[in-house]
Amino acid sequence: MEYTEPTERFRLEYRIEDLAHHSGATVRTIRAYQDRGLLPRPERRGRSNVYGDAHLARLRQIADLLDRGYTLASIKELLEAWDAGRGLGGVLGLAAEVDGPWTDEKADRITRAELDAAFGGTPDEAAVADAIALGVLEPVQGSDDEFLVPSPQELAVAVELYAAGVPLSAISGHLRELRGQVEHIASRFLEFTTEHVFARYLGHHPPTEADAAEAAALVRRLRPLAQQTVDAELARAMRLFATLHLRRHLDPERPPEYADLPQNVALPAATMRAVQALVGEENTPAFISAAAEREVQARTLDALAANHREQK
Repeated sequence: MEYTEPTERFRLEYRIEDLAHHSGATVRTIRAYQDRGLLPRPERRGRSNVYGDAHLARLRQIADLLDRGYTLASIKELLEAWDAGRGLGGVLGLAAEVDGPWTDEKADRITRAELDAAFGGTPDEAAVADAIALGVLEPVQGSDDEFLVPSPQELAVAVELYAAGVPLSAISGHLRELRGQVEHIASRFLEFTTEHVFARYLGHHPPTEADAAEAAALVRRLRPLAQQTVDAELARAMRLFATLHLRRHLDPERPPEYADLPQNVALPAATMRAVQALVGEENTPAFISAAAEREVQARTLDALAANHREQK
């Protein structure tokens, strides 16, 4: 995103309407950027305001940073740093590294006929709508008979589960539950690496060019670690639970060996945020555990009292 000042011969000038047309921003947005200090004021010539190539380049930078998820406040910090002589290359390189694909899997396409055939040959509009809502399928613009498949592996798993007799509604429900748990794992991994690895590089706002470049290199190195850790732990857990599950079904009289093992429970995101705001993120697990235990004890006491009243 390097900007080179044009020579006088090729310097272009714009009215605000022309600048809006070339940049894709609205006149109102351009004026708002000026008021917030994101865009330099135009040159005043008589009764007219004149904008130049620097204004157009700045608007395109802002649009690019907004697309990357930056807020206007953070964009202002970045642009001020750049204007002060600190480059944006390292920061944008870090953003590109984070925004890049986190898997080697390539998206594919599937026609509606192929999709119906993969799931028994009978069209199911509700199931297709559910898959689109989950992002398993994405409509292709301009085509009513084709879908983009961001993760062919995920769709292939659904096909195999359906062939094994699992209803499509159960597959969708399981994916929603699994996604919530995996998003929690991803969030915790990011918190962990930020605290112990990236904090030293991201302490400045915005980070220096060198720190941002080094953080980008670390993202490349650490990118596969989350996947490798989850794969290893999933294999361990599946080996443990599959063995216990098989023993239980082969010997129904045998008490479940994993009854005392910790169980995962999905809580609504709003509930988690409320608890974190109340007791802090580090105390959230203990608070939820204590709250559940207190509820069980309260219900036990209520049941004992009710039984006593009935026996009188």
